[in-house]
Amino acid sequence: MSTIFKKRQMLGELLVEQGIITTFQLKEALKRQAQTGGHIGSILLEMGYISLENLLNFLTKQLGLPSVNLFDYNISPEILKILPIEKIKSMKVLPLNVDENTITLAMVNPRDLQSIRDIEFSLGKRVNPVIVPSSQMEIAIQNLFDHPEKGISGKEIEKSIKSEEYEKPLSLLSLLKQLSNFKATDMLLTPGVPPSIKSSNELRRLSNPPLTPGECERYAREIMTEKDFERFLKEGDKDLAITFPEIGRFRVNLYKQRNSISITIRKINEVIPTFEELNLPDWIKDYLLLPQGLILVAGPTGHGKTTTIAAMVDYINNNKRCNIVTLEDPIEYLHKHKKSNVNQREIGFDTKSFHEGLKYIFRQDPDVIVIGEMRDPDSFSIALQAADTGHLVITSVHSSSATSTIERIINMFPPHQQNMIRTRLTDNLLFVISQRLVPLLKGDGRILAYEKLINSHSTKNLIREGKTYQIKSQMLSGSEEFSPIEYSLAKLCNSGLISYDYGLFYSENKQYFKDLIKLHSGSGLES
Repeated sequence: MSTIFKKRQMLGELLVEQGIITTFQLKEALKRQAQTGGHIGSILLEMGYISLENLLNFLTKQLGLPSVNLFDYNISPEILKILPIEKIKSMKVLPLNVDENTITLAMVNPRDLQSIRDIEFSLGKRVNPVIVPSSQMEIAIQNLFDHPEKGISGKEIEKSIKSEEYEKPLSLLSLLKQLSNFKATDMLLTPGVPPSIKSSNELRRLSNPPLTPGECERYAREIMTEKDFERFLKEGDKDLAITFPEIGRFRVNLYKQRNSISITIRKINEVIPTFEELNLPDWIKDYLLLPQGLILVAGPTGHGKTTTIAAMVDYINNNKRCNIVTLEDPIEYLHKHKKSNVNQREIGFDTKSFHEGLKYIFRQDPDVIVIGEMRDPDSFSIALQAADTGHLVITSVHSSSATSTIERIINMFPPHQQNMIRTRLTDNLLFVISQRLVPLLKGDGRILAYEKLINSHSTKNLIREGKTYQIKSQMLSGSEEFSPIEYSLAKLCNSGLISYDYGLFYSENKQYFKDLIKLHSGSGLES
């Protein structure tokens, strides 16, 4: 047995090394251990940083002994009587099985040679030690003291532990698992109310106690370095992306409100969806392989602009040999190098801002430039310059429609520059797609409805002359260059994919939507 007790790597270090927990999580667990005592493995389990399966596997790796889950065991009173109950409590051991020559002994600390020798001497049997988490052992011994005549039930141990966990604040890892299990898009953590999830644009509160300001601050500290947290306290906002190997990748926004911290977490699909999966039209592909020009993806927050851009980049990456440089805040989808080289730069880590990143982007020899979001006139001016000098530029804009996107960009600039920007925009724009994600009629999930504006000759004239407000009225019927969102919504409604009420809700021109439904009901609409 001496081989078991050689100096080994600490459990926490082993978990960090294997990427199961972060250094910050280990430090937090060690802080709690210093305050309350206990074994680091069970503390990590209680804090939700690791699963029970991971704990058992790594205890086995660390100590070279088998581990057991007491949830799977029922120990009869007859077996338990082989050891005095006081000895079971003081040594933190449980007999699991006894035969003529050996006893299988569940132990929290199999390095306790004194206890093993004591039991071997008193019973005249060889001890085969197995490892159990200290949290399970404590509950099992407590149940034994309360009802010695019943023995120990694995189901009762599990029930007691789950009951205790409900009273404790949920760990961040547990919350993220719930977000994944509910197949929701977002989780909202706000002091004073229980954790909430958003599914199909509807808010639902979980059946947990309300969060406290301290709990929300703990979640925030858990996902940021101390330096980033201090900067966040000064600035009041922070965007970042985090990855948990067990459950996936998440986009996180933290913000201060009423002297406390609120957090919005979005689950990111690590597999980049295809055009077909996103319901994106195929005509977009014709523009993605062009050598230069400007592509604008518009829509409100939370309606899939980032995912649409990721699908566009993935299509280029699969079909063209070129150099792609992205500026993102934060990086959500991780692109592999396929036919193209994809260089992803994160604002705040790889470059100070969108503007700073764009200032030097021409030195990086890009063929395709992807800008997560246009936020200021200087950045947009550089993007137009890039599109005008032989680069394909793809970016997103917060706006309500394809036509309002044009005016929003122009209005970023002072009046004396606006005519020049109109001219540059008409020369470089390829198309605008404005999108909404609409709840499906059946089941969970949302489907994309879109408005398209292709920069045709007639569109160029209207933009150049400052008459973008006329685009809808002149092309309302759904032409090759312009298709209003009502047209896409009516098609989805007539196909039975969305409800009439949601189609009406997301329409800008509600009467036109009604007319389309009446006109084309049962006959379908052209793409």
